[in-house]
Amino acid sequence: MQPEIDPPANPIAAPEDPPDANDPFEALVVEALDSLPEAFRQRLGSVAIVIEDEPTADQLASVGAPGLLGLYSGVPRTAYGAGEAAVASKISIFRGPHLRQYRDPDALARGVTDTVHHEVAHHFGISDARLVELQRERRRR
Repeated sequence: MQPEIDPPANPIAAPEDPPDANDPFEALVVEALDSLPEAFRQRLGSVAIVIEDEPTADQLASVGAPGLLGLYSGVPRTAYGAGEAAVASKISIFRGPHLRQYRDPDALARGVTDTVHHEVAHHFGISDARLVELQRERRRR
């Protein structure tokens, strides 16, 4: 069994690739990650979190969607043997679709946070169907 790896201080950038202080979209992604409970943040150390301008045709085809705000690829932590997976997990957050869908700065911040949390949930094995159920339960409260 592999030991747990401590997450880097900023999971979306390696030490040699510091975050771009002038990129407000990246700042929103970092804020969304920082808003996660500590127990979840501690378990994201092996996940590459990247910002991409647009999803590729292959990424869209992989989920059968006409558009994407974010995409999780990898082996969820709940899967047997996830710690020994040959390919590291990756969360992609797509800038262009967010900027087109959320025109207001507050709406953009909420949209980025929702997307980041949604993709992190997939890393922990929560399906889209279960996320929809949880969202319905939250709205009823």
